[in-house]
Amino acid sequence: MYSNLRTNLPKPTMEMRGFPLPDGIPSFPPWHIFYEYLQSYAKHFELEKYIKFLHNAVSVRREDDVWKVKYQNVKTGQQFNEEFDYVIVANGHFSKPNMPNILGEDIFQGTIIHSHDYKTPEPYRGRRVLVIGAGPSGMDIGMDVTHVCSTMFHSHHSPVNFRTQFPPHYVKKPDVKMFNETGVIFVDGTFEEIDDVIYCTGFHYDFPFLDETCELNLKPHSVSPLYKYMVNIHQPSMIMIGLVVRACLVVALDAQARYATALIKGNFTLPPHDVMMQEWQRRADVLQSKGLPMSHIHFLGEKEDEYYAGLSEESGIDRVPPVMFKIRTTDTDAKLENLYTFRDYVYTVIDDHTFVRTIEDPPYSDNRSVYP
Repeated sequence: MYSNLRTNLPKPTMEMRGFPLPDGIPSFPPWHIFYEYLQSYAKHFELEKYIKFLHNAVSVRREDDVWKVKYQNVKTGQQFNEEFDYVIVANGHFSKPNMPNILGEDIFQGTIIHSHDYKTPEPYRGRRVLVIGAGPSGMDIGMDVTHVCSTMFHSHHSPVNFRTQFPPHYVKKPDVKMFNETGVIFVDGTFEEIDDVIYCTGFHYDFPFLDETCELNLKPHSVSPLYKYMVNIHQPSMIMIGLVVRACLVVALDAQARYATALIKGNFTLPPHDVMMQEWQRRADVLQSKGLPMSHIHFLGEKEDEYYAGLSEESGIDRVPPVMFKIRTTDTDAKLENLYTFRDYVYTVIDDHTFVRTIEDPPYSDNRSVYP
């Protein structure tokens, strides 16, 4: 977490069902308030008694029609073995940085970090900084750095039309071709002297504890085959929570967790294996027809509301209100319009289909918190 980090989605889309964020906090909460919200959620539902803190999964193996799980106490090294009927894999996918291997990086005399290790803009005050990548982290960290650096070079190939009026010391650059001792040569042949580089190049999916008996095709940027973006088709008693992207992530995680719970409780039955494979294959075929990489198999995007409707129809869980997708769509457009001011908006839900948007008043202040 870095010091100026705030959510890039507004409050209504950051709440778990039945447990709203409190009144009195910013429309786009800073990281520490959302962290407190998660702690409050765990405390309210007494979840901590079910969690083994400071224990890592060592292996998950399918054998004799059960899941054999080995895990380890990270302090003592002691290992334990247990058997389970179902396994939910929900270890996140923002911990193993995707580090590009760019020619000449080893001779570059400046600093290089990944966004995973970015904490504050202060080390970049008055310096010439290169930010590589234009995803959410690339844009957030890039804007953060522009407040203090002398020049911010932004290297990316995103087709997105950012309409933000960037400051004069923001310089858009194409992809990097190679480093030398003092700077970077770009693919258009231009050269810039650079003091510091921040890779905002995303993360790899990482499941070192899953073995071949799980029957998943595990790649750095994709996991397959999955039904409904989460059910292991070949071993459907394994459910992968939280792999979706381009979505209201907290809302999506909550919906997936409720779907998984309904499945485990026996409230509904999954389709036959061949039907689930057909659903996955259709999505894969669409990507292939568009020339898109398999990493896009986890993208919801414009399909987000349809996805929530499908989860509800199949499992009987409460449907995620369509207004959530509408808010995300409006917020996305606000980001494109102005990356510096999109968090000034407040989104208030009127009903399952409508919301109103106003300007936050009073303006955001980082020292506000409603938690003791």
